[in-house]
Amino acid sequence: MKRLLLFITLVFTSSLFTSSLLASEVKWDRHSLIIDGKRVVPVMGEIHYSRVPANEWADEIRKMKEGGVTLIATYVFWNHIEEEEGIFDWSGQRNLRRFIQLCQQEQLPVVLRIGPYCHGESRCGGIPDWVVATGCKLRSEDPRFLSYVEILYRQIFTQIQGLQWKDGGPIMACQFDNEYGGNGSYLMALKAIALRIGYDLPFYTRTGWPELRKPTPFGEMIPLYGDYADGFWDRSTKEASGNYWKAFHFTSSPISGAIASEQLDYSQASNGKSSNGKSQYPYFTCELGGGMMTSYHRRVYLYPEDAYAMALVKLGSGSNLLGYYMYHGGTNPEGKLTYLNENQKTPVTNHNDLPVKTYDFQAPLGEFGQKNPHYFGLRPLHLFMHDFGEQLATMEAVFPADREPKKFDDSYLRWSCRVEKDAAYVFVNNYERFANLTAKKAIQFATCGVRFPRKPITIPAGAMAIFPVNLALPGGHVVNYATAQPVAHRDGRMWFEQKVGIASEFSIDGKIRLVKQTSLEKPFAKVGATELYLITTEEAEHLFLEKNNSPLSILHCPFNKLREAGPLRQITIGVQRVAEEPVDADFEQAAVYHIALPTDASLRQGMMQIDYRGDVARLYANGKLIGDNFYNGRPFLMGLWRLPVDVHELELRILPLQSDMPVYFPREADTTPGESLRAVTVSRINDNH
Repeated sequence: MKRLLLFITLVFTSSLFTSSLLASEVKWDRHSLIIDGKRVVPVMGEIHYSRVPANEWADEIRKMKEGGVTLIATYVFWNHIEEEEGIFDWSGQRNLRRFIQLCQQEQLPVVLRIGPYCHGESRCGGIPDWVVATGCKLRSEDPRFLSYVEILYRQIFTQIQGLQWKDGGPIMACQFDNEYGGNGSYLMALKAIALRIGYDLPFYTRTGWPELRKPTPFGEMIPLYGDYADGFWDRSTKEASGNYWKAFHFTSSPISGAIASEQLDYSQASNGKSSNGKSQYPYFTCELGGGMMTSYHRRVYLYPEDAYAMALVKLGSGSNLLGYYMYHGGTNPEGKLTYLNENQKTPVTNHNDLPVKTYDFQAPLGEFGQKNPHYFGLRPLHLFMHDFGEQLATMEAVFPADREPKKFDDSYLRWSCRVEKDAAYVFVNNYERFANLTAKKAIQFATCGVRFPRKPITIPAGAMAIFPVNLALPGGHVVNYATAQPVAHRDGRMWFEQKVGIASEFSIDGKIRLVKQTSLEKPFAKVGATELYLITTEEAEHLFLEKNNSPLSILHCPFNKLREAGPLRQITIGVQRVAEEPVDADFEQAAVYHIALPTDASLRQGMMQIDYRGDVARLYANGKLIGDNFYNGRPFLMGLWRLPVDVHELELRILPLQSDMPVYFPREADTTPGESLRAVTVSRINDNH
């Protein structure tokens, strides 16, 4: 069985493929990836293996696959594996080889982001302090720096030998450095080192931002883009600051308004464009915000709709690979010498103050593998990309509603088309973060000679949808149009999602019908050999997943307050002109609570939810820091299964909120000065982690 199955016949269940991996041909052109001659539109999910305990990897990779991820991306943080010069640690949750082997077992290809600079909100961007201290010029062609990089790359290679794509392994590509804006010759020097060592992969990538001063030769590295709904890195402490609103508008440009993406000079001769002005590179993303971290000065609160709307807009704008950063959150590992989080006091890459431990990122799968609402919400889109991707891949994006985008512009309906010959998909987005877009009345769409639906309709506020036009069915039949979203097509069945507030009208072989009733069990029509189903959004989100009928068990944990908070700390402004997070000593003046852990063994495998109000909270077990949280209105979570069995109580320390803090808090946060602990609960459900 060829590795084509990775993309073409992937089933989103927990079952394993048992076939061996055989090397298959991987190509790319200006449209898409091509696997053994078949076009694919992958879903790439970022997970940082060294931020997840090794004994949880298998379950978390499986969950990513069930969520529709068909390609895994991960950073290899240099300072996670060589914090001390010459001492490499590939053990435990730093065991890259074991992680890749588990991806191989799930038949999931891997993109390694091998640095040397990763960022990822890691201390010094992942570059060890000892390298910084040498005084060599970081991220440059300084021979001394490149000599250290070569040792790093050789060490990584020891972990991946036999696991490259050409060997039948899952590693399909790697990325050099990250967010680099200097001369392309530096990136080419990194690639030359890798090739000399033995890296031999179907393709190589780099982030397409910021703009390079001098380009890399065309075809050496595919540029990958990104976008975010909001950013913790923004200097502002106001709501809806920056250009994040641009991510909710269809556009022909891959350039982000939020992360300083570039207009790439793809080649010196042609700027990477063909004679018809179209890019010769495919439009791929690697950092589409699946969520967002909280920094100390900016406590972003993401909504499930943010990730879905951005993904749909990118797909409707022509992207043929959606890469989520992050798809799975994590926890910073223990450092031998220092904490491993980014903060303003570190020597370099000190742009923001991040939590010491948590890297939850409000991702579809959170820090402890918890399935957040957008994990399920994104699945219908991923199923669509998988089952309809071969056709979608060569469809060009067109923009019938094209106009100059403006922040919070509610004057028209945002929509685009992906078109090839007489077939199309219409993408509709009536959502923008914080914009409260209103319902759009008297709407009809026109593309490929088809105007639909029969009578103008209203697109509800917040609606997001994909409508097919001239969708071919086996046997020469055709769905002329539908005002329902195609989700999946397999085994002679095709499922459509009924969008809330939009009547599901189908024109099939020229006959129009309004389908009013949804059913997961009974088709509303049989067209030739194909059964057509109309299902609810909830059914689409859980399609092909095993049902879990286990009752949710919730326990309220007793707690008591041992000490009131002492004098308030002075909030200082750091070198990056934003408020600085508290340091260890500041927590000597925090309010202190003790929380009794449940004695029930099943609940000790559960998730603790701490409902508190305060500035920053830290959690300790037997005097050791195990978790921290910058308050943004969401609860502080802790997976109790990660605790030693001899821990019977936890200590919670909360620093109070202060008046007029130079910090952005979302509208969901209670910013009343002081602190409080409202409740501590533990929940246990079969697939909590």
